[in-house]
Amino acid sequence: MNITRNPSLVEQLAASYALGTLRGGARRRFEALARSHASVRAAALIWQGRMASVAELQPQAAPSPAVWKRIENLVNADKQAKAMQAARNAPAAAGGGWWASLGLWRGATAAGAMAAVVAVVTGLTLNTALNDQVQQLSARLAATPEIQYVAVLADDKSAPSVLVTYDPKHSQLQLKHVGQFHPSPDKSLQLWALPQGGGPKSLGVLGEGAVVRLPAGSDAVNQVPALAISLEPKGGVPAGSGPSGPVLFKGALIQTTL
Repeated sequence: MNITRNPSLVEQLAASYALGTLRGGARRRFEALARSHASVRAAALIWQGRMASVAELQPQAAPSPAVWKRIENLVNADKQAKAMQAARNAPAAAGGGWWASLGLWRGATAAGAMAAVVAVVTGLTLNTALNDQVQQLSARLAATPEIQYVAVLADDKSAPSVLVTYDPKHSQLQLKHVGQFHPSPDKSLQLWALPQGGGPKSLGVLGEGAVVRLPAGSDAVNQVPALAISLEPKGGVPAGSGPSGPVLFKGALIQTTL
């Protein structure tokens, strides 16, 4: 299959590549294709730019206090080690004889003991910080969505308008508006699954906001080749009925693992 002859598929793969959901051999094949085809490379760069603008809206995260404490402990330990080395290399005071040398080594011993204490404290601090980081990473991993399907819904001019991803881990569809369309106050946007057989099935009514999340079980999206969004009366049409208004956006639903 020549992917470059299918602009819709190129857009969807580029979106998945920018999101980081295109993995393994599929990601390497897409990168190889982008290196040899300017149109594929341009689509990847455009989607990376869109995703970068989303990342800029994320709040800044301050470093953990344990990081600064670890740096301080390491600096102090380095100073102690240098002081011990300087004490060992310093010549004994003239006329001091054995007692001067003994005092010198007493000072070196005290410095060594202090360095050992600093090392123990540093180790305990590092262990505590590491445990905290492991817990934080575990919590983030549990909250991180697992993207199984992706779709780019475009208007009748093939302009991307809505990016749709499906997370089976949380049984959730996420829709992000990338176009400029906004329904009037008396209208709602409704998402539809377009199965191979039978009529459209409603997946929910989109609320307000740039990002919308809708609950959806795996059976609602598995084996569904395409999605669509129609313009409906406020609150959407009743369950069991099909779209009553115009279909504004539609696109193929692609599984991210090829």
